[in-house]
Amino acid sequence: MRLGYYHNRYLENFMTATPFPSKPSLASRVINGILSVKPLAKLAKYQARNMIINRAEKIGVPWRDNVRQLSNHNWEEELEKVQNPNLVYPDYYVCSFHGYETGNLSWESALEVESAAYAVHASIWPGAGVNGDPRLRHNYHEILKQQLSSTPQRILDMGCSVGMSTFPLQAMYPDAKVTGLDLSAYHLAVAHYRSQERNLAIDWVHGAAEATNLPETSFDLVSAFLLYHELPQTAAIAIFKEARRLLKPGGYFTMMDMNPRAEAYQKMPPYILTLLKSTEPYLDQYFALDIETALQEAGFNPPKITPISPRHRAIVARVSQ
Repeated sequence: MRLGYYHNRYLENFMTATPFPSKPSLASRVINGILSVKPLAKLAKYQARNMIINRAEKIGVPWRDNVRQLSNHNWEEELEKVQNPNLVYPDYYVCSFHGYETGNLSWESALEVESAAYAVHASIWPGAGVNGDPRLRHNYHEILKQQLSSTPQRILDMGCSVGMSTFPLQAMYPDAKVTGLDLSAYHLAVAHYRSQERNLAIDWVHGAAEATNLPETSFDLVSAFLLYHELPQTAAIAIFKEARRLLKPGGYFTMMDMNPRAEAYQKMPPYILTLLKSTEPYLDQYFALDIETALQEAGFNPPKITPISPRHRAIVARVSQ
């Protein structure tokens, strides 16, 4: 099984590699300089976006048709069901993400995110195509099955977006009460609509992961799927602490995200890195974050880190019983 090959190869790298540098490399600084010029940054974002859409269409994901169909729904009614009008957005969130000028605070991003996931993950494994995204999620869930010693009864999915990470958790643990939390009411509106289609009783919370206002020690599992590379380090560390507050004794924090030490990123061509960084404003901070130390300082036991693809890793950290 290819997962075993990548597990062994990259686990060895993790055991021997030196920590990722705390400061961006010369190449990163040059790219940051290019992206600080607005016309060049706008061009890079445009090219990155077109590249993703074209990749989606090429592998059989009808990106444009999906958006047209979804656009026919009355999303403003869905928005009213989930939006917290008193929420104050953190400064780091009110910026351009993923080629959208208003980031995740738009219908455009909410209606395209599912197609984008299939397109972006199509190239993880050679020839994976449309199966790349499901395979990545499956590998993460296998880690949960292997490393969680108890079945969670209450689960929080932080940064749940449109529910692509939430619905599989509910399927894995059908008897659990699942909550999805996200800063984008637009994304949550789509998640709520999708959960109604599936007849799932999932709670959707419009809030910040670093200040959820949810009761302490109220969850057995807090999961974060592809959230941390979108955070500055201050927010990432605050969310670790909030997850610790929310978990019961013996509870688990798990996350899946990009693996900074993966060979795929070390050898990435500069022009691809430029396109990637044009859509991910906090990538340097994520790559430089010492997650192992940050989790332990937040009150977790030493985490288990497992590469699950040529570009991603799963992290499992437990609260002492």
